[in-house]
Amino acid sequence: MDDLFDSLVGTAIAAEDTAAGPVLRTSRLLLRPLEAADAASFHRLINDWEICRKLPDAPFPYPAALAGDWIAAADQDRAAGRAAQFAVVEAASGALIGCAGLRLSKDKKTADLGYWLGRAFWRQGFGLEVALRLTSWAFAALSVLKITATVAADNDGSVAVLSRVGFLPTGKGVQEFKCRPGAKLPVRHFALTRETTLAEVPATPSMLLVVACALIDAQGRILLARRPEGKKLAGLWEFPGGKLHAGETPEAALARELHEELGIEVLPKHLAPFVFASHAYESFHLLMPVFLCRKWRGVPKPREGQALAWVAPERLVEYPMPPADRPLIPMLRDFLRGFDDKSNRRDFDYW
Repeated sequence: MDDLFDSLVGTAIAAEDTAAGPVLRTSRLLLRPLEAADAASFHRLINDWEICRKLPDAPFPYPAALAGDWIAAADQDRAAGRAAQFAVVEAASGALIGCAGLRLSKDKKTADLGYWLGRAFWRQGFGLEVALRLTSWAFAALSVLKITATVAADNDGSVAVLSRVGFLPTGKGVQEFKCRPGAKLPVRHFALTRETTLAEVPATPSMLLVVACALIDAQGRILLARRPEGKKLAGLWEFPGGKLHAGETPEAALARELHEELGIEVLPKHLAPFVFASHAYESFHLLMPVFLCRKWRGVPKPREGQALAWVAPERLVEYPMPPADRPLIPMLRDFLRGFDDKSNRRDFDYW
């Protein structure tokens, strides 16, 4: 959709794919795959009681050999799809300042966030940059639906960072810390979901009018587009469409958007009005007329970096969508049930 959310709530910097793994950027930082050459700097930074006492898996003193072993294990975990660990590098100097990563559950639907920074880099906003970038990337590039985090109960700095990112507290507990053998220390649990990041408010912000289309193929499948990395709500699936230009009718705007996004030609007369969606986001209210279309010229292809998927109506619920799109699923599913036989499909093709 034509940079709908980006123009209102900001744009992230897209990830760069390399042979070693993805590279993420923020305004001041570079998050890249760890390398064997990082071991000395890694050890120098982490071998600090004030850091190790807040990390469950970090002994103290921290052995120099363990730094190299940990980096090697991180590389193996990345290759196996179990985790994504990153070296946190200051972009201006190229210096390693910490480490951050996500460990995935077996079903790949949940990721656990962890990070640490050298003491010289505390209280400068780096932790917030890291957490925001990693969570944004995870929801865009991975199949995770929830990100969790566990912090020592007295780690007020990390609690503040998680709260600012949008994590919500989910409980308290105790956990063993290697730096204090035999002791179970209090911890706090947090979680962030896609819905948590899309705060709904009862206010009456500015109205935004967009159009969307459910393209339906001969098998009765519906085309969905996944918002690419670097855009707000990246990783969510939506119906193709976008904003109206001044003086455009909804049908003309949708025909233009479908050509720009997918490279197909659609005549306005082949767009059938179906329903409209109305939803309050944090900074605007979205009003979205939705059209149906079964006739177009050309083969839909991604022209704006998005992924495409033809989805059977009964499987639409398996694709995470923005809040405005989700209520459309049962209506589309029920509507298309009436077009299973050939006679009904011929009538439907009239549109």
